[in-house]
Amino acid sequence: MPTLSPDVGAHLLKATRSQDLDEAFENVLSEYLELKVAALQETMDRLEEKWGMEFSTFKRRLAEDTLSDDVYSYDVEQDYWEWEDADWGRSSLL
Repeated sequence: MPTLSPDVGAHLLKATRSQDLDEAFENVLSEYLELKVAALQETMDRLEEKWGMEFSTFKRRLAEDTLSDDVYSYDVEQDYWEWEDADWGRSSLL
């Protein structure tokens, strides 16, 4: 079982206004995960809007070289890696 320093525990209790350290930690972790999933979803939504398709379609069209943009361009590659990271992260957290 991980241990927390007394200062960290006190900050957790104060920040969450909780009397129980386990409950405080669970609240902080739960809220963090909700924020993380929301941020990943925003990234996915932004890229879906930009490309006009879902990631699975983008990956397929990228492999088939049927995107309107050059599949080897820096921008396409960056979007792919960002999208893949957001897709994997969201899936692993849900």
